[in-house]
Amino acid sequence: MNHTTEPKTRNRAVLHFVRHAVEMLVAMIAGMIVLEPVWSFAWPDLAKNVTASALVMATNMSLGMSLWMRVRRHGWASIAEMSAAMYVPYVIFLPFFWTGLVSGSTLMTAGHVLMVPAMLLAMLRRRAEYGA
Repeated sequence: MNHTTEPKTRNRAVLHFVRHAVEMLVAMIAGMIVLEPVWSFAWPDLAKNVTASALVMATNMSLGMSLWMRVRRHGWASIAEMSAAMYVPYVIFLPFFWTGLVSGSTLMTAGHVLMVPAMLLAMLRRRAEYGA
């Protein structure tokens, strides 16, 4: 085993993993920016429905990220897992919102904050795919 090349290989994999995570965050933001006007036109009162707004937000991010993942030639299973990572934080917090235990702004903030670790967990599950 060549110990001098092992750290370089590991560092390269870590850099690739981080670069991919950043690319997906950018794609998610792009999805929100591009699709928000479509939803605003199609559903002018969307902002009044917090549940729908949260799910639309997850959808916008998933679509942008999914498109980028297809460009990067990821398989459908990886795309489905990563899309689930966008929805799970909202799904977890929606019952707390519905029962009045958290506000709409807390729901939206928690959903956005928790989707990053959810996304990283999905990436770690397929470490070889994202770090190669």
